[in-house]
Amino acid sequence: MAPIALESEDHSRDAAFNKVMHGKSVDSKGFRSMLNKDRDAHKAATEEYFKHWDNKSAGTETAEVREARKAEYATLTRHYYNLATDFYEYGWGGSFHFCRFAYGEGFHQAIARHEHYLAHTMGLRKGMKVLDVGCGVGGPAREIAKFADVNIVGLNNNDYQIERAGKYAAQEGLSDQLNFTKGDFMQMSFPAETFDAVYAIEATVHAPSLEGVYSQIFRVLKPGGVFGVYEWFMTDRYDNDNSHHREVRLGIEQGDGISNMVRVSEGLEAIKTAGFELEMHEDLADRTDARPWYYPLDGDLSMASSLGDILTIARMTRIGRFLAHNAVGGLEKVGIAPKGTKRTADSLAYAADCLVAGGKEKLFTPMYMMVARKPKA
Repeated sequence: MAPIALESEDHSRDAAFNKVMHGKSVDSKGFRSMLNKDRDAHKAATEEYFKHWDNKSAGTETAEVREARKAEYATLTRHYYNLATDFYEYGWGGSFHFCRFAYGEGFHQAIARHEHYLAHTMGLRKGMKVLDVGCGVGGPAREIAKFADVNIVGLNNNDYQIERAGKYAAQEGLSDQLNFTKGDFMQMSFPAETFDAVYAIEATVHAPSLEGVYSQIFRVLKPGGVFGVYEWFMTDRYDNDNSHHREVRLGIEQGDGISNMVRVSEGLEAIKTAGFELEMHEDLADRTDARPWYYPLDGDLSMASSLGDILTIARMTRIGRFLAHNAVGGLEKVGIAPKGTKRTADSLAYAADCLVAGGKEKLFTPMYMMVARKPKA
């Protein structure tokens, strides 16, 4: 594999931008957070993110276009979450991932079980020092810290999410177990052999090279340490020569801040090339469950298991998204919401439709589970 050119890090620049764009919105949530943004900084983030997708359709996409996205992987991901984090928390909650659904299982219960399952399968135990790669606002870290009684360092390249993660950890009395730090997972600053275990939940898909990020994880793991991941992949049914398949893949990438999503077979090769011994791997989306992983986005409220779930999932249905996005559009027109807010909402909505299509057609999975170990010697 040809080496991936890494972006230069500038934490001072990023912190200054975060302070200007988000200001005190770290102390609010949902629509209120969306509105409390600096207009000029929000405009800059919107332009910086969408330049990678404007006039670059699936029909005209070239290898050079994809390479340009990969070259700015960190900036692309950072500005994506500058724009999308408040939408995620409003619509989905504090854990930015999909999950399986058992019969009668509530939405938030299923989300937590998905996190517990990874921690259990990895064998996380009390007192372990664990790295969460791409920790978001810390939802999985908080849950796994409580479930397995481990100490977790959350790595993230978005300052706004780091601030929110620290705030939520303090609210739950978990500050002694959780620490959140700024960094690029393609060039981690941790010393070699620092962690007993590492996990990543639907986060390493943002890497320009899976071999690159898996190699960094391998380096910071202690010998004998375990790595567990839920990875986003196009399945091996995906055909890049099929225009519909490309549209589904590109819609997911654009709406989810991804520079380079690959097939399952490429991911399996990447984790082995990084030096890991693969102990298990399975596409959990292929399990026969009461409801598919994508049902909250598909708009079938009959699958909701409680009134609370109906209220939660209604916001994510097509009608719920239509109402929320048009409300945002109206606020944008009268100058209450910053310009570009509706564009972000529309991109997220289109991605949701592509995620559902990818799930139904078995072209995409958000939960390819791999558990691997660094050899002891």
